[in-house]
Amino acid sequence: MRDAQKKLLIEFYKEMVRIREAEEAIAQLVAEDVIKTPCHLYIGQEAIAVGACKALEKKDYVWGTHRSHGHYLAKGGSMNEMMAEIFGKQGGCSRGKGGSMHLCAPEVGILGTVPIVAATIPIAVGAALACQLRKDGRINVAFFGDGAVDEGAFHEAMNFAGLKKLPLIFFCENNFYSSHLPLPERHATDAIYQRAESYGMPGIRIDGNNVIEVYEAAKKAAARARNGAGPTLIEARTYRWRGHVGANYDLELGIREKSTLEKWMERCPIKSLGTLLIAKNTASQHELDEITRNVKDEVARALMFAQKSPFPGNKELFTHIFKV
Repeated sequence: MRDAQKKLLIEFYKEMVRIREAEEAIAQLVAEDVIKTPCHLYIGQEAIAVGACKALEKKDYVWGTHRSHGHYLAKGGSMNEMMAEIFGKQGGCSRGKGGSMHLCAPEVGILGTVPIVAATIPIAVGAALACQLRKDGRINVAFFGDGAVDEGAFHEAMNFAGLKKLPLIFFCENNFYSSHLPLPERHATDAIYQRAESYGMPGIRIDGNNVIEVYEAAKKAAARARNGAGPTLIEARTYRWRGHVGANYDLELGIREKSTLEKWMERCPIKSLGTLLIAKNTASQHELDEITRNVKDEVARALMFAQKSPFPGNKELFTHIFKV
């Protein structure tokens, strides 16, 4: 294995651990009622954000959802500012006005996340059209869950993007649940990726827990978009460990079996990559443990920054307001 490949795999591992440790810390503080803003956790889906964002350039735009802590961190957003935002502090990436579901980091291509299901898909299409008209070389990635596929905005956006051959990747993180409703109770067929054919673009299905597979698929789709060949729909199959919102696992609600959750937890994307790294002599267990220790320290520092940051002052009520 070449040095560049080894370095990339180590980066994959570190970035996934960063997301996991940040999310676990947030989950603990949510459970303790220290964090008040609703938090939709990304635990279990880390390979998608990391693999996809590693295939992008810093200038490219990423559009997220209510479950976008992972996208924000993977694209290069500040850990300190994300934590401060979740605490509602002025040092946050949205100056404490957005909370968990409204993250913003224009400096790395995150112009905002939106909690309304499917809402950022047409926004991503509009941004992709602007990029195409400007010929600025940027591509856009719209991340969304399988629930967004049920919305008309998804189909209208797909049709327009396919018609105009926009520089865009439609990235469906299929975790099999729209809030609390399983996919088989909503879709006649389990084939989201096949929706692409109707709109004149390729559609592929990948293992969303395999960061290497995610990266390769995103890299190919990004090259296609950047070269003017148009959009791609990627259906990445994965599973969120926690419930729809908050720190619980939702097992008490009767919507999923404990055995199913345990099966997916065994397929943990971080664990799988760690096993591969050791098997290929790319990293030792000691080196992986050191990565985790360093990340835990980073998360602790970010939480300290968040807790020490002041709350927004009254004058903030009159800033960032659109007036006509």
